[in-house]
Amino acid sequence: MSRLSRDDWAAAALEAISAGGVAAVSVEPIAARLGTTKGSFYWHFKARDELVEAALALWESRSTLDVIESVERAGGTPKARLRTLFGRVFEAESLTHADVSLLADADDAAVRGVLQRVTQLRVDYVAALLRESGLSPRASRRRAVFAYSAFLGNVQLMRSTPDLLESAVGSLAKYADEVVETLVRTTE
Repeated sequence: MSRLSRDDWAAAALEAISAGGVAAVSVEPIAARLGTTKGSFYWHFKARDELVEAALALWESRSTLDVIESVERAGGTPKARLRTLFGRVFEAESLTHADVSLLADADDAAVRGVLQRVTQLRVDYVAALLRESGLSPRASRRRAVFAYSAFLGNVQLMRSTPDLLESAVGSLAKYADEVVETLVRTTE
């Protein structure tokens, strides 16, 4: 067996968060799931809080920074990049249980800080694309907040009633198209 890395532990902690929130991050069960001992944990971390922080950083990277990077790599007009973004984030398989769990744990100080930073990054990115589409800074910001609200609602709907969006609009792809068209519309 190869030596576990700090990232292996962070990924396992993120899986625990996905399954049961931050409270589910416990060293011994994660060590057992990884097939190792607590000694491996202490090789990489001084305390459980460091592991939680590493898992939160991994979530931020995977769910926000990597997504923005992939949308930018895909390129295209601002509208095309918005469509790529919403097409990706409205896919059922891209919505992790970590998103829902972390929203439920928003009162935890460490989670709150990451949620605030991630929210700001996501809203700023959408607002920048909307500004590039020709909207005013004020309208871009307002619509970006609206779009993020739609995303958060989508996360909850996909968790509680996964077929609702598809049955209401025909497909998640069509839903993403409608969201983008609403956002870039220049008449108010």
